Amino acid sequence: MRSALTRIRGRIVELLPGRNDWAETRRDPRRDLLAGLTVAVVALPLALGFGVSSGLGAEAGLATAVIAGALAAVFGGSNLQVSGPTGAMTVVLMPIVAAHGPSGVLMVGLMAGVMLVALALLRAGKYMQYVPAPVVEGFTLGIACVIGLQQVPNALGVPKPEGDRVLVVTWRALEAFAKDPNWTAIAFAVAVAGVMLIGARLRPTVPFSILAVIAATVVAQAAGLDAATPIGDLPSGLPAPSLSFLDLGSLGSLLAPAVAVAALAALESLLSASVADGMTVGQKHDPDRELFGQGLANIAAPLFGGVPATGAIARTAVNVRTGAGSRLAALTHAAVLAVIVFAAAPLVSKIPLAALAGVLLATAIRMVEVGSLRAMAKATRADALILVLTAVATLALDLVYAVVLGLMVASALALRAVAKQARLDQVPLDRGDHSAEEHALLAEHIVAYRIDGPLFFAAAHRFLLELAEVADVRVVILRMSRVTTIDATGALVLKDAVEKLHRRGIAVMTSGIRPGQRQVLDSVGALELLRLEGHEYATTPEAIQGARTRLECAGVMPLHPAQSPRPLTEEAEETVR
Repeated sequence: MRSALTRIRGRIVELLPGRNDWAETRRDPRRDLLAGLTVAVVALPLALGFGVSSGLGAEAGLATAVIAGALAAVFGGSNLQVSGPTGAMTVVLMPIVAAHGPSGVLMVGLMAGVMLVALALLRAGKYMQYVPAPVVEGFTLGIACVIGLQQVPNALGVPKPEGDRVLVVTWRALEAFAKDPNWTAIAFAVAVAGVMLIGARLRPTVPFSILAVIAATVVAQAAGLDAATPIGDLPSGLPAPSLSFLDLGSLGSLLAPAVAVAALAALESLLSASVADGMTVGQKHDPDRELFGQGLANIAAPLFGGVPATGAIARTAVNVRTGAGSRLAALTHAAVLAVIVFAAAPLVSKIPLAALAGVLLATAIRMVEVGSLRAMAKATRADALILVLTAVATLALDLVYAVVLGLMVASALALRAVAKQARLDQVPLDRGDHSAEEHALLAEHIVAYRIDGPLFFAAAHRFLLELAEVADVRVVILRMSRVTTIDATGALVLKDAVEKLHRRGIAVMTSGIRPGQRQVLDSVGALELLRLEGHEYATTPEAIQGARTRLECAGVMPLHPAQSPRPLTEEAEETVR
């Protein structure tokens, strides 16, 4: 017990931030501070909107952005990740609110946080590396499209239509705009996005997003443009910390929703961190520490009335594109939001929503790496298919379904490619010391097959069909030293093939079975079948001699008592192995 606690304590120490994590903050703090300020301006309306959408109110969104954003920045595993409430999480939370009320959402967030910490302690973050690059690229492209389409209502200056699907909402927004055009909102959105995109090419170090938003706000206020809808009133502060939502009796009913929230938080955060790494040079996140930071963030956020948080791809992309180089930017974003909540809410409430829509439209455009997409599409047809499928699923469905679908297709295609590598090749039996007549008998009555590659469920059926076509022989030798892996399906197919050949009067001998593969063969009875027949051999030369002896005893091959077979030369030995 004590040793287990010692290991857990040591693991927690490994996950805590160290001096090296903060060394980066001293390189260019000015850029990080400006990036954090820019992200805060972009994150504010998102936090308010997602808080309202979740059913807990704008205050919940702000509390999440401040509390979770700060803790994830300090304890997370990415220097560039920005965390807070997200649209994908909101979709998951809405049915929880309907079924269990606001206190149920807070309880689910706390439970999910504990689960994320447990995943970090178990080193589960490393499995993220198995997500194929086309899935990540497709996810990024799909999210960029989603972010862009989400801004259409604000960019057109129309109220957000009803609907859960971004394509449906966009279409309804276009219909509303056609009935009552708002050219002022479009002008603000296009102008802000244009300034950001052109300015980033000319002077990448200048925070054009802030300048464009300030300019748009000043123009809207000076000209008294009613069409430039402002953000609106903000709450005056964060809720006081409280544990009143705790209800241990509801743990059982909330377990399944908590697992779903934890899975989404882990998936979205790690994918977002991977995308951030891909948008930079030299940055690489620690997946276990990222899970740990997100876990702590989700444990703390409910205490202040916040909803579950994840790494936010839109805010992270803004953070990267505005020049952030360390976690100081994400921490600044949380600090600025806290200041805004308590001190500058009246000023920020006047920012036109169309201007913020322009910021996110430009961010979505800059998220798309055309060179990477072109390279991925040209790699193989399978990579192109996975990329397009993941992007379309992200746009048409949601993040979780898109990634799961992308992984399923990628896994199926990978299995297909691996299964094609499995071969069953007939090989010559060259003893080198037989007479011409004896060698002819060997060639006529004994056939050897070498199995190369994996013998598993994806390739086993083809193996059985090929082996079943063996004819006009008395002995089949299966050389298995080059079998890379074998599963239960492959072992059962092998057993089935041996039994079918036995029923046809063909003896089956094996050679070179690896120690690691004996257990699975033994578990289905294939190894026992060969042992009973005495047809399992360590090497191919021994199997050949066993086959020859069997034929001699059966009277098929002449027996020469005075002539014992000579041992193989080293060259021949290597040939038949």
